[in-house]
Amino acid sequence: MIDRRSLLSLGLGAGTAGALGVPAFAQQMVQQQPYRILMLTFRGETDVERGFRSFFDAAGVKVEFMTRDVDRNAARVKPILAEVLPTFKPDLIYTYGTPNTLAVAGPYDAPPDAPFVRDIPVVFALVAAPVRSKIAASVAKPGRNVTGAVHVVPTDVQMRAMQTYKPFSKVGVIYSPNESNSLVVVNEMQAFCEANNLTLFRQPLAMSGNLPTGEGVEQFVRDLRQKGAEWLYLPPDTFLATVFNRIAPVAIEVGLPTFGSTEFFLREGDGLVGLVSRYYSVGQLAASKAVEILVQKRAPGDIPIETLKRFALIINMKVAKALGVYPPIVMLNYAEVLS
Repeated sequence: MIDRRSLLSLGLGAGTAGALGVPAFAQQMVQQQPYRILMLTFRGETDVERGFRSFFDAAGVKVEFMTRDVDRNAARVKPILAEVLPTFKPDLIYTYGTPNTLAVAGPYDAPPDAPFVRDIPVVFALVAAPVRSKIAASVAKPGRNVTGAVHVVPTDVQMRAMQTYKPFSKVGVIYSPNESNSLVVVNEMQAFCEANNLTLFRQPLAMSGNLPTGEGVEQFVRDLRQKGAEWLYLPPDTFLATVFNRIAPVAIEVGLPTFGSTEFFLREGDGLVGLVSRYYSVGQLAASKAVEILVQKRAPGDIPIETLKRFALIINMKVAKALGVYPPIVMLNYAEVLS
C-alpha cells in the first residue's frame, strides 16, 4: 500500500498542479497578426479548453480561436475539417482526446496517401496512451506534426492508491472496446492484478456497429458487484464519461466504490475517489507546447509529449457517506475533499 510519504514522493497531493511559467520569448515577442487555432472538442467546453486559452492570455500571445464540437462522435471530424480548413486556414489544430486526435492526424504508420492532416501542427490534450494508440512513435520525440499533453496517472500508481483507500482482491472495469486509451489501461490493470494475485473483471460496453452504446450499463454494474468486485475502476474513456450519470447511482445503490482516472468522474459525477491530473492544468500544458510551435517556431515532432509533474487525490465525501466507505484518516492530510 502507499503511505503519505510515498504518495508525495510521486508528486501526489491535494493542491493544484504547479502553475506553468510563461516563456520569456512569449513575453518579449512582437506579434503582428493573431494566430489561428481550430479547437476540436469532444463533449463541449471543459476546464481543459479554459486552461488552454488562459495560457495564451497570460503569455500575451494573440490568438483567434474557432471551436467546433463533435458531440461525442469523432466521425464528425472529417466533415468539420472539410468545411473549416479551406476558409479559416488554421496555424494549429487543438484536439481533445484520442478519437479526435486520430481522426485528424491518423496513426503514425498510416499510408502516405491516407486522408489525414500532415501539413498543420496538431496539439492534443486528454490522450492517455499516445504511443500505444499510435499517435506518436515516441513521447520523447514524436517525429511528426503532433505533440501534446498526457493526463492520466500511471495505472499501477492508481491501483496502489485504490488499495490504500480500501484494500481489495477483486476489481471491475467498464470500458469502450473501440477506445485505444481504455484498452491500454485495462491491459495494464490486468498485468498489475496478475502480478499481485488479484482478480480483474472486464466488462466492455455494448457496441452498435463501430460505436459504443450505453445499453445495459446499469446491469453491468450490478453484475460486477454480484461477481464480488470490491471496486469499480473508471478508465480514461471518452464515451464512458457520457453515461457515468447512469453508472454512479447504481454503484452507490449496490455498495460498489468507484475510482476515477480523470477529474471528470469526481467533479461532474458521483465518483468516490480518484488520482488525477487537473484538467485546467493539462490544458495549460498543451498550450505551452502550442506556444513553442507558433512563437518559437519549433517543429512539433521535436517537442516531447509530457504529463504534469504533480497529481491530485480527490475524495467525494458525499459519496463516501452514502457508501459508508470512508478514507483512512491520514489520507485527509493530503487529499482534496469534495463535500
